[in-house]
Amino acid sequence: MIKSLFYNKKIAASLSVTSNLCLIIIKLITGFVSGSVSIISEAIHSASDFLASVITLFAVHKAEKPADKDHQFGHGKYEDVAGFVEGCLIILAALYIIYEAGKKLTGQVEPIDNSTLGIIVMFVSVLTNIAVSAYLHIVAKNTDSIALYSDSEHLRTDVLSSLTVCIGLVIIEYTGFHFIDSLIAVIVAMIILFTGAKICKTSMNNILDGSLPQSDLDTIKNILVSHTEKGFAGIKEIKTRKAGKDKDIIISIFVDGNMTVRNAHELCDLLESQIENALGNTRITIHTEPADCKCVSCKKANI
Repeated sequence: MIKSLFYNKKIAASLSVTSNLCLIIIKLITGFVSGSVSIISEAIHSASDFLASVITLFAVHKAEKPADKDHQFGHGKYEDVAGFVEGCLIILAALYIIYEAGKKLTGQVEPIDNSTLGIIVMFVSVLTNIAVSAYLHIVAKNTDSIALYSDSEHLRTDVLSSLTVCIGLVIIEYTGFHFIDSLIAVIVAMIILFTGAKICKTSMNNILDGSLPQSDLDTIKNILVSHTEKGFAGIKEIKTRKAGKDKDIIISIFVDGNMTVRNAHELCDLLESQIENALGNTRITIHTEPADCKCVSCKKANI
């Protein structure tokens, strides 16, 4: 039962939604009571976390649906789209925080009234997000979910930003330098912007069917060339992409032209099994061609 909790994407996404909603309410009340723009910015950050968590919950639910007539490769792209939307939300939240900080620096917002309350709330926020983000990260790793990974990274930025705000409020409490509140808000925004850009880049790469990482490609090639004694003669082409947790791999290889169809089939089964064990969540198609093939495409390939 406990082990299943670390492999259940729906439970993880639901926990993220619940925790973010609670933090939004607490931070908004504290921010308006104390007048701290950095706490309000954190509430906005948590609001983007909440919306992202809702999107993630929807995405993992849709991504779990099996392939059908209209989606023959499955629904894994829902997670990639969710990850991209989350990245955009993070960036928008950061820009709004910078706007609010600018207003306070120009004297359009009153200084903080109660920094002690803010310190307590931000400390609770740090502890909560550390626990939830760690859990999401474990589930994301176990299930290879880009949506949950994006959500966990989103919450990790919340940990850093909340801690930064907490430290800033402590400094204000002992020095009375209220401008620090706005400077801290800008620092928070920079952290959020960087994370948003990183998530958008990763998700968009998957949406546009970008290749798997070079480390995965090297793993595939090493497995292929290790079977020379079984008839493998060279690599013609390797195409890869990622959709949610699934890695789609299409391989064209050269084999001994004297191999029987049965032997070639057994070699392909062996290669597929070893690649699946090495990478996990793979959908592999292997095409074989005789090493002495004289067609134009084979002549262009490097054996």
